[in-house]
Formats: sequence, C-alpha cells, structure tokens
Amino acid sequence: MRVLVTGATGFVGGALVPALIEAGHDVAVLTRDAASYDGPEEATVFEGDMLDPGSFEASLEGVEAAYYLVHSMGSGMDFAERDRRAAHNFTKAASAAGLSRAVYLGGLGEDGDDLSAHLQSRREVETILNEGDYELTTLRAAIVIGDGSSSFEMIRQLAKRLPVMVTPQWVRTECQPIAVEDAVAYLVGVLDVPETAGETYEIGGPEALTYQEMIERTATVLGRRLYVLPVPVLTPKLSAYWVDFVTDVPRSVAHPLILGLKNRVVVSDRRIEDLVPVEHTDFETAIRRALGEGVPGSEAAVDAAESTGDTASGADDGLTTDESRDGIDGGERAAGHDRSDEDGPDDGSDTGSTAEGQTGPAQVE
Repeated sequence: MRVLVTGATGFVGGALVPALIEAGHDVAVLTRDAASYDGPEEATVFEGDMLDPGSFEASLEGVEAAYYLVHSMGSGMDFAERDRRAAHNFTKAASAAGLSRAVYLGGLGEDGDDLSAHLQSRREVETILNEGDYELTTLRAAIVIGDGSSSFEMIRQLAKRLPVMVTPQWVRTECQPIAVEDAVAYLVGVLDVPETAGETYEIGGPEALTYQEMIERTATVLGRRLYVLPVPVLTPKLSAYWVDFVTDVPRSVAHPLILGLKNRVVVSDRRIEDLVPVEHTDFETAIRRALGEGVPGSEAAVDAAESTGDTASGADDGLTTDESRDGIDGGERAAGHDRSDEDGPDDGSDTGSTAEGQTGPAQVE
C-alpha cells in the first residue's frame, strides 16, 4: 500500500516509518526540511509545511492511506490555533486527492472531563480530521515511553536529579503509558484490519499508574532513591515553573503537558486488542529501552557486562554521560514536534506526543 507519514521526523513518526517499510508498504514522508531527513532510504521524501497550502499537496498523490502526526505545541502558546489550521489544510487537501484512509494518533481523556488546553486541542484536531472524505482511524494514547518523548524526558530528569520532590496532588492522577514500540505496532496494524476504518480506539500499556509511581519506578531503574511528597497548596501552574527550573525540557512543551496532568488518561475501551493483537511491554522494560546503554539491568548494559566478563552494574547514574540525554534534541519528535513527537500525544498523553522538534510552523509527533 502507498502510505504517507506526516511528521516523519518526529518521535513517533521516526519509529513508524521503518516499521511500515518492514511491513511491506511503499512509504512517502513529509517534512519541512527534506535535506535534513535521515530516515530509511526506501522512503520517498517530500518537503512541505501543513500551514502553507500548496506546499505539501504533491505528497498525497497516489497515496491510499496517510498518518497524521502533526502537532505545533513546541512553537508557542498559540499551538491550538496552528493545529487547527494545519488540520483543516490537511483535510481539504487529502479529500481533494482522493485519500481512502487516514490514521491519527490523539490523546486519551474522557470527553466530559475538564480537559486541559493541550488535550482539548488534540480532540479538536480529531474532530476536524473526521470531516474529510476519507475514513479516519483514531488511536488515543497517553504518555508514549521512548527516547525522544517529551513527557518521559520530564519524568527521567526529575527522577535523576532530585532526591526529594514536593509536588501538587496531580502526581496521584492515573495515567496508562504505552511503549513506543507498542504504539507503532497498533499504528501499523490498523491498516491490515478494514474494520478499524472510521473508528476510534484507545491504546495503552498493561498498567495504569499514577505519575508518582512512574517517577518513583523510573528512579529505581536509574539506581536512585526518590521521595515524593504531594501537598495540596502547590498548583499545577506553579509546578510548571518549578519544572522549568529543574529540567531543560522547553517551556513551550513542558507547560501544556504539566497543565494536562490533572486529567485522568486511562484506557476504558479495549476493542482494539481483539482486532490488532499486540504483546504489551511492561513499564520497566519500556523505561530501560528508552534510557538505553548504561542503565543497570538494561539489555545494552547486560550485553556490555557479558562481553567484558563483568556482571555487576557499573552505571552510577543510569547514563553513559550526564549530557547525553539532558535535553530532548529540540523537543519531542509523536506525538509532536518536528524533531520534529508526543504526542502524541505526548499528551498528558505523549503521542504525543508530542514529538515535536520544530520551532516554527506545524511540528510533528
């Protein structure tokens, strides 16, 4: 099948493209800077900007299905307006091109909840995309765990840098994170299941965890002890400024994500599991894969120990170098930004991700 991936340089998009190629699809990718694209050589690269009608339409020619992984959160507080325009532009162009199917990675959260601005924007984009003359499949996710996820990068830095955290009550809000490998498996899988066309599904990992539990478990994987003390007087807004001080996640990404942590984002509809079977990755394994080499117990660390005959853990902070992961390479790549990433949400949900590394127009997950 001829497939287009928008936001192909993002956190989720970067993992999706090779998976689609491996599944036998003919893949085209859309990016704002074709010259810098370093994805698989098998992909056909198109340059264009979803906020600039006339610049991206050629990428849709001959395409049967398109993945919409565009998100502008990293570009400033007007991200909702940018996302709205980008979604309208895509819907119009895709309908004119005769696209058969579109797949969107959105954010979890109950429709009746007082959703954060971030999650409201994700839901609005979903509504706009659903107006097209194609069949839309929406997968709603919470935090996507992987190297490049802005939400997970915040968790990692907080767990690594602080022995004690005084937090607002939102740390006890439940979230159902999913490993990026599992999210990609669902994204690829829906193309082979015609019944998923025109439907909305929820995807998540095997456990619903509070943010406190996620931070504490991440600290454990890093070989650290962390004490989290929730207090009722610290608001999410104040904690967002505190995250600015403690981490180097860009403010334009961190603030919308933090303000979205008030919303419970847990899977309540499991229909997708019967249609697209995916063996779920547990949270600790997902963390180890995201952190990679140097993490006690990670695959890379075990392999290195075996090759040297040293089976003891030698990483003192869970990283091979302190600077190797401090920063998120320009923001999230899925939920989101054109690292373009998180998210998808990195959406309170990450898809979101936001996986966005662009600092300009429409970024990608």
